Amino acid sequence: MTPIDQLQDDIAAAVRTARETTPLAGSITNFVTIDFVANAQLAAGGSAAMVYLPDEGEALAAMSGSFYVNLGTMLPSHEEAMGHTASVLCEQGTPWVLDPVGIGLGALRTRVIESMRAMTPTIVRCNSSEAIALATAWGLVDDYATSGVKGVDSTDDVESARQAAVALARHIRGAVAVSGPIDLVTDGQLIAYSRGGSPLMEKVTGFGCALGGVIAVYAAGASPLVAALAGSAAFNCAATRAASATDAPGSFKVTFLDELYRATPESIAANPLTIEEA
Repeated sequence: MTPIDQLQDDIAAAVRTARETTPLAGSITNFVTIDFVANAQLAAGGSAAMVYLPDEGEALAAMSGSFYVNLGTMLPSHEEAMGHTASVLCEQGTPWVLDPVGIGLGALRTRVIESMRAMTPTIVRCNSSEAIALATAWGLVDDYATSGVKGVDSTDDVESARQAAVALARHIRGAVAVSGPIDLVTDGQLIAYSRGGSPLMEKVTGFGCALGGVIAVYAAGASPLVAALAGSAAFNCAATRAASATDAPGSFKVTFLDELYRATPESIAANPLTIEEA
């Protein structure tokens, strides 16, 4: 069996496990996209629950099989909520996904990001500019050239984030998923590229956030690398199919959720994938 064959088998197993066990993947996530995140998690076979208060975050973390923390829309209470929740998750050994949306915007977000360096996530889900900014903020890369984050959007291509993604994955001893026209996923030793999707994904807010939530669902029953790859493959597979049925953003979002729900473990695992050493 080739390494790609093994990864595809593992991806199919991760998708199948999620649908058979319906893991609870709790979230502290972006108010702008919370509905999309929850519905994508349900379509992937998981169970969703969203909170934002400190005591609720700790309680939900204690009962979740995995967790998703997204910095997209920050409130003052999020600093305590995210910090306490991350501590509980690390103490329990519960896998969790960090999405550093808008990194660099304001002091509150910066403090939260800095605190996460010690409370390391299992997986980081981000775009290219966020990967570079996070690796720089955590002191993992030096003098890294980047054109920066434009609001919550990337201004760098995926390949330019390769070094940062590898450094992050090695630091957290987990996986990093960098979203783009071709997704890059790495555990610091292996780099995988997941292809597919549609340009319409950029015309609907929340695809990256929803991806982070679905990766968290898979992380409840799979290794960090396999969970990140399964999420990327599932989204690329469903988006490719949705784009063949519609050409406008509103109907694309609805059709995408339908296709994510319909996609079989085998079809997700068969999504185009290439690998190389880091």
